[in-house]
Amino acid sequence: MPPKPLDYVSINENVKKSQYAVRGELYLRASELQKEGKKIIFTNVGNPHALGQKPLSFPRQVVALCQAPFLLDDPNVGLLFPADAIAKAKHYISLTSGGLGAYSDSRGLPGVRKEVAEFILRRDGYPSDPELIYLTDGASKGVMQILNTIISGQDDGILVPVPQYPLYSATISLLGGTLVPYYLEETANWGLDVNELRQSVAQARYKGITVKAMVIINPGNPTGQCVSEANLVEILRFCYEENLVLLGDEVYQQNIYQDERPFISSKKVLMDLGPPISKEVQLISFHSVSKGYYGECGQRGGYFEMTNIPPQTVEEIYKVASISLSPNVPAQIFMGIMMNPPQPGDISYDQYVRESKGILESLRRRARIMTDGFNSCRNVVCNFTEGAMYSFPQIRLPPRALEAAKQAGKVPDVFYCLNLLESTGISTVPGSGFGQKEGVFHLRTTILPAEEDMPAIMDSFKKFNDEFMEQYEDNRGYSRL
Repeated sequence: MPPKPLDYVSINENVKKSQYAVRGELYLRASELQKEGKKIIFTNVGNPHALGQKPLSFPRQVVALCQAPFLLDDPNVGLLFPADAIAKAKHYISLTSGGLGAYSDSRGLPGVRKEVAEFILRRDGYPSDPELIYLTDGASKGVMQILNTIISGQDDGILVPVPQYPLYSATISLLGGTLVPYYLEETANWGLDVNELRQSVAQARYKGITVKAMVIINPGNPTGQCVSEANLVEILRFCYEENLVLLGDEVYQQNIYQDERPFISSKKVLMDLGPPISKEVQLISFHSVSKGYYGECGQRGGYFEMTNIPPQTVEEIYKVASISLSPNVPAQIFMGIMMNPPQPGDISYDQYVRESKGILESLRRRARIMTDGFNSCRNVVCNFTEGAMYSFPQIRLPPRALEAAKQAGKVPDVFYCLNLLESTGISTVPGSGFGQKEGVFHLRTTILPAEEDMPAIMDSFKKFNDEFMEQYEDNRGYSRL
């Protein structure tokens, strides 16, 4: 009897090949242990509210009123909601064609896209066209739409930083394209060397691959670095020389934990360069309500902005977007509020600033606690988390640990992370899920656990790690250098 269409042997091979480590073996084992009653600290994914971050009051008040517009007719509404939240809710309801239960334009509500364009103008000092901004169900959906438009077969290559966020490897695999890695330099605080880019492109072309696009994640995931303006200039010049579209994943732009390298957008640097580069380089920039001090991952709100993309191509991207009819409308409103928050003099302004600053200042402290904690451990070295939400320490595994992993049939850092999970309940992601240099091992953890819990978590990690190293090191020890 022939196999049925959805029998494993019959399904799309690209689906089988795609992997998503953030919700992979470690996460599944952690979920099993949780069902068995073990306390699990899920630091495997940048999911702020799941780890205790409180939602900002003002956006939730506005969306609550939009979701239940009958409250606006209640004479007591002013006792429960501030006047500026009521006015904002009426504003967003007026932008829809039937409230939050109605489809919007496939590109998103025009009024919200206008707010995004105004935010980009304020941020970069250059105008933005709302017609070239598409609202999406989280930045991930936007990335998938654009990669789907770019990739037409296995000979199409996408330059992706390694270590990389597995959205890119999984989506490229799913679409049947080829990931072309370029390695970030750990010893230079995960910096990018343009010579590394040139080498990656040359090797890919030698194999018959047409490199079409380059991904940059700034601030970095999983590596946490902030890309300097000088580095962005080099990247944009490289894309100009090599005729590549630049995909700027900038979802962590609010998450900055040092003052030396503030976030600067790819769009601003591109425009600053002036013609011909500013008129020629094709750029797609992505942002999201899931990160920053919003942390609204479950709402699934995002956008992408297109720069120097031909009108005919924009029409084709619209066609791809329209297949899904409409992005999530409540999420579009979250995006609108993030782009156009309470202003000085508004009733909710002081509370909004207090809440958002409190989150960012706490994250800055947690980034330092975690980095210092990792660097106090035996055979562990870790760059400071300059931005984003993650720490990516290198674990120097002794030869006997490598042998034990081999006997267990596990990749070495998977073996280490599974032992960490079983011993402490801390659920991380092994570095091999993001890509890393041969023979070098890492893990990724978020810096999101509650600040008051962080010292205990790091003590627990240190105790496990040092006992693990003691168990697997020989009597001569093992140098961390």
